[in-house]
Amino acid sequence: MSGDRPTGERHIPVLRDRCVSLIAPSVASAEAAGRRPVVVDATLGMGGHSEAMLQRFPTAHLVGIDRDTEALDLAGERLEPFADRTDLVHAVYDELPEVLADLGIDGVDGVLFDLGVSSLQLDERDRGFAYSYDAPLDMRMDTSRGITAAEVVNTYSAEDLLRIIRSWGEERFAGRIATAIVQARAAEPFRTTSQLVEVIRAVVPASAARTGGHPAKRTFQALRIEVNEELSVLERAIPAAVDAILTGGRIVAMSYHSLEDRIVKSAFSAGAKSSAPVGFPVELEQHKAYLRSLTRGTEAPTEAEIGENPRAASAKLRAVERIKAGPVDRNSR
Repeated sequence: MSGDRPTGERHIPVLRDRCVSLIAPSVASAEAAGRRPVVVDATLGMGGHSEAMLQRFPTAHLVGIDRDTEALDLAGERLEPFADRTDLVHAVYDELPEVLADLGIDGVDGVLFDLGVSSLQLDERDRGFAYSYDAPLDMRMDTSRGITAAEVVNTYSAEDLLRIIRSWGEERFAGRIATAIVQARAAEPFRTTSQLVEVIRAVVPASAARTGGHPAKRTFQALRIEVNEELSVLERAIPAAVDAILTGGRIVAMSYHSLEDRIVKSAFSAGAKSSAPVGFPVELEQHKAYLRSLTRGTEAPTEAEIGENPRAASAKLRAVERIKAGPVDRNSR
């Protein structure tokens, strides 16, 4: 555990006020219709966004989802004053349909995604997410299941390592790094982050590190994505959220690198335009857009927010509203 500070002091939610403001109209609509609003924090973390929503929406019920059991415990402490209005669930966010079904919830008014690695996971040194200090090479968001980063670097072929480092890390020296990993593990298996950092440093030119940040940054991102299946989970989670929200409901998604943002943008864009064939004389009801974009492109944190929370610097926010009821044709996404 990193320090003894209260969770609220350790964690500063990214774009907190903007996220809450975007979801507020859907909560107000539910209240006007005489329904109790239901909002979902699909990436609960340490509960900062959830706390803000529960404070802003005193009639709302919140469902918080996280795959990290430590995060769930910390968020539970933080949200204890709202315990009668919360359900905190150990699950991955693409399991949203199953979570809601288990809770007997047919539809929700808002869903929030704050994607990527959490502050808790970066700060807990024994989790192995950070390249700046030595730790076991783990990187699992849910330490109760799945393969570790050590298993990936010690067992994947050179071709598979090249693929994930190039694709998930967008690393231009992926070939050099993959080859170096395979050569190094033949002498001694990788067990710690410092072992991996040392190998990467040896093959990434110093000039690249001066302009592109820490030489291990992209490789660690790639391994984290692979270990946690982050992109495939996200590809399932966004459509699941669209299906879960009621008409007038809203989804807010914050991503921190282009791979995540591309998936969010694609799903949101597909729902916000007609699926009628080009030249079709009449737009049938099933072809009409079922989402409305609430942001023009992406929104970014202000300089003041970045100054308060440097990890917010790369955040990109997109939001949509469900404008059409009924089942959505998944083939149109």
